[in-house]
Amino acid sequence: MTWLIERTRHREKLQGLLERHPVVGILGARQVGKTTLARQLEARYDGPVSSFDLEDPTDLARLAEPMLALRDLRGLIVIDEVQRRPDLFPVLRVLADRLERTARFLILGSASPELLQQTSESLAGRIFYHELGGFDLDEVGVAAGERLWLRGGFPRSFLAATDGDSAEWRRGFIRTFLERDLPGLGIQVPAETLRRFWTMIAHYHGQVWNGAELARAFGVSGVTVRRYLDLLTSALVLRQLPPWFENLGKRQVKAPKVYVTDSGLLHTLLGLEGREDVEGHPKVGASWEGFILREVVERLGARPEEVFFWATHAGAELDLLVVRGNRRLGFEMKRTAAPRITPSIRTALEDLRLERVDVVYPGERTFPLAERVRALALPRLYEDLAPLG
Repeated sequence: MTWLIERTRHREKLQGLLERHPVVGILGARQVGKTTLARQLEARYDGPVSSFDLEDPTDLARLAEPMLALRDLRGLIVIDEVQRRPDLFPVLRVLADRLERTARFLILGSASPELLQQTSESLAGRIFYHELGGFDLDEVGVAAGERLWLRGGFPRSFLAATDGDSAEWRRGFIRTFLERDLPGLGIQVPAETLRRFWTMIAHYHGQVWNGAELARAFGVSGVTVRRYLDLLTSALVLRQLPPWFENLGKRQVKAPKVYVTDSGLLHTLLGLEGREDVEGHPKVGASWEGFILREVVERLGARPEEVFFWATHAGAELDLLVVRGNRRLGFEMKRTAAPRITPSIRTALEDLRLERVDVVYPGERTFPLAERVRALALPRLYEDLAPLG
């Protein structure tokens, strides 16, 4: 059912990238809609299109001799699940370096250390990555915002006929992801171990990483839990939000915040199925914070290296700091009907020299709270918040 929603913004971004780069990679978690997006792009591509799905034995056979199979093709060449054939990357490098660029390559794959390593070694300077997440508010519409938060952005979860069907799909996804997909990416950690760790992280969602505490709770070393964290981050099911720190004469937090990337998966890992379950859970505020954080970053068009949080050991904190050039924008996410300015916001404005702070809340009206501080209504996010450009 993923074809019911056109991912126009991502498609147009990819079209532009393919005009400027010989190889473009779509990276995203399994089942997030990479193949569907590629099909939408293929349907509008002005020229010949050749597709290879490396989970299809027939296509694998067609690429038994990759140079022979690819060198005479023209137009757009799409290779899905490319991490299954790392020997393709040197071939793509040779083809991308031809004087006459008669073909463009669109490669799709679940992010993995192997995929990133192979492409960085073989295609440095030739490839541009586009990271694809689940549906966002701009794609599904503000009226479906609560449904998107509760079910998450995976297409089959969001588009399921009922909440029960959605929860069932997410439970199945988690099992398949741990038992089949991660081993397929070369990750050799027992599925049950990573399930326990992922579930534990769900209970720490939105908190600063404390490796020592998690290692004690999990009964392993700090190095081991950090490896688990990095593995699930590389597979795009966890997000590490790095801290911003500079010489302010204050002790600042220097560990990342950790989030389950998709709110629907978070709710499933916490054992929550319906709206009442989520609303009554202690992590409801953190869940909403992570959901809105992703929406704000998507709306701004901020790159990963531009996105941070900020906190001091004295208690001042800013949920999201976006830095591009000389611009510094702050954001707080508050699930309340009456947002207000806090001492932390005042401290962040002064210490970080912010252009402004937006307090995103689930109301209907955007209005000023103080100089350079406003309450930003979630339903008006795409009207009242301009992209960075």
